[in-house]
Amino acid sequence: MIATQPHFVTAVRERVGEVVVGQDVVVERMMIALLTGGHLLLLGVPGTAKTLMVNTVAKAVALKFGRVQFTIDMLPSDILGSELLDQASGEFRTHKGPVFTNLLLADEINRAAPKVQSALLEAMQERKVTIGNASHPLPTPFLVIATQNPVEQAGTFELPEAQLDRFMLCHRIGYPTPDQEETVLRRQLGMGLKHVDGGAVPKTAFDMISDEPVCGLPDLIAAMETVQKVHVSDVFMKHCVELVRLTREHPAMELGCSPRAALAIVQAARARAFVMERDFVTPEDLFELAEDVVLHRIRLSYEALAEGRKPEDVLEEILHQLG
Repeated sequence: MIATQPHFVTAVRERVGEVVVGQDVVVERMMIALLTGGHLLLLGVPGTAKTLMVNTVAKAVALKFGRVQFTIDMLPSDILGSELLDQASGEFRTHKGPVFTNLLLADEINRAAPKVQSALLEAMQERKVTIGNASHPLPTPFLVIATQNPVEQAGTFELPEAQLDRFMLCHRIGYPTPDQEETVLRRQLGMGLKHVDGGAVPKTAFDMISDEPVCGLPDLIAAMETVQKVHVSDVFMKHCVELVRLTREHPAMELGCSPRAALAIVQAARARAFVMERDFVTPEDLFELAEDVVLHRIRLSYEALAEGRKPEDVLEEILHQLG
């Protein structure tokens, strides 16, 4: 049993549960991202509470929070910042963009052009930003939680492999169950109106997010330190390396996993063990996280796609070889 876990993980989960119905696995993945400083990509159709969950987690942990709504006409400076001429002094001053925060929500990241998407690469990997000729470190902790609509939708651009590889996890969000959807409807019916400046508007789930945090940055840091002490056996590391190797050598693959994939599994497994109140990782962690770590890093060959094969099926074959 890990002492820090009930205070941090349970408190955040309970706060999210007050606002979001279901989606326990998504909340777990967000906790893993927070505890490891890894970046998280949430893939799902609009209306599945992606933005709502990120907002709720940020306020629950009292993190400095920034949000960027990606659009087709965005420029890199809209995210990173720029140098502005001060008319009074005649000197340039640096205007820092929304990336200078602890938790950045990159909403609908694939609606921006590739030039804007790539502007996040340096920030995500090196945790610093170059504006003009100067390099500026980002606050610590810093992580990006991005949401993405299915690439089949109009007005979207597929993220390049180099950027996808920088996301530790990519989680696919499904629709709620019928019972959960009924609960959402009942909650909405009971929310009532919000009165502002003599007017009124129906409340939404965003109005239910409390501004009072359940824990602070010291609690997060203490939890992160505990995660670093979670034991990872040599056997587990060998399995991670073998998983990555098999993705590169499978005949159906055109592109296998980079070394970042093995690192991501080990780090995420440590955090998941902490969430599950263990001080050691198990094979269950690897199998539970493999889809979120691997699928966005691989690409099937043209022949495999022509045969109707899916990345999920190929990954299942690989995991079966490991098991």
